[in-house]
Amino acid sequence: MVILFLILIIIISFVLGFIVLVQNPKGGGLAGNIAGFSNQFMGVKQTTDILEKGTWLFAGALGVVCLISSFFITGSSAVEDKTRNIGNPTQQTAPAPTQNTTPVQPQPQK
Repeated sequence: MVILFLILIIIISFVLGFIVLVQNPKGGGLAGNIAGFSNQFMGVKQTTDILEKGTWLFAGALGVVCLISSFFITGSSAVEDKTRNIGNPTQQTAPAPTQNTTPVQPQPQK
């Protein structure tokens, strides 16, 4: 599931980057040079309105996909560490037994 969201984020980012690079707030740039249609893009006038709406749409979609993907990305946690130790029987999950730390008294010699 994480890979799906990663692919969606990359695709949306590239489309958003392309839309931002195509538009120019001063009316020049690449928006006027696409296939020689000066102010007409795919038969629709007001190219800047379409590009601006596309920018907001893809920026919103990128934000939503990033927020949703954060629910599916798991980080390292104590529960995850315990489940990893189940498959490895050589690791000890119980605490080590405590040792007696009182010093031993020497016995008097006879």
